[in-house]
Amino acid sequence: MRVQSLTLALAGAALLAPAPAPAPAPAPSPGPGVRPAAASRPAASAPAVAPEGDVRAADLLAKVRGCTQISNGRYRSDDGARADIPVCGKRGAVFWKADMDIDCDGRPGRRCNSRTDPVFSDATAYQQSDGRELDAETLPYIVVPGVSDIWNHRDHDVRAGSVAAVIHEDRVQYAVVGDIGPTHIIGEASYATAKALGIRPDPIGGGTDAGVTYLVFKDSRVSPIESLRAAATLGESRARRFLKEN
Repeated sequence: MRVQSLTLALAGAALLAPAPAPAPAPAPSPGPGVRPAAASRPAASAPAVAPEGDVRAADLLAKVRGCTQISNGRYRSDDGARADIPVCGKRGAVFWKADMDIDCDGRPGRRCNSRTDPVFSDATAYQQSDGRELDAETLPYIVVPGVSDIWNHRDHDVRAGSVAAVIHEDRVQYAVVGDIGPTHIIGEASYATAKALGIRPDPIGGGTDAGVTYLVFKDSRVSPIESLRAAATLGESRARRFLKEN
């Protein structure tokens, strides 16, 4: 939200007042560990959906350095790529490390529609509580592969609305499982997820070739699935539990 400039208001007050009021003292700089106000950050670098909570990306990544493979095989990042991405298991979670392709499917909007995305679909595997399709432009969600001999996500308590921590560089964004993709490809998330992580969200030419960790917490469910606040609250809680248990 933009804050209206005070210039005109102060000028009008100066004409009416008998004497100019003394200028207020500058606000003190925030002390160590105090997060600056959002208005002071450069707009270009601000994520679309502000990550909430204090769990650090580095702490989560330290817990997923190795991989105990739980998938029967491995996935490709794209058609034609090598099948070299396993799904790994840890106590209370599953995870994979992959690229990020941009999913714009769901309710059409200004940035996600059949004109901006040549493979756009106006449907997602799961719907909002009101029956409408999910909105990729505003809702951080991830895509899990369709059930196959490689892996069945349902067997590991991963379902519609399961909460995930999506990690890229030093950012963590909580998202929901919101769509199902091809049975042989992994590494896809919504427009809003990419934008929040500082990844180019354009469905044509956007995304990133590597460096994204998808950490999905077992037996979790955001309700309603479209609630950003519920995803952030549950995601932060499950992330803290994951750090303690692993």
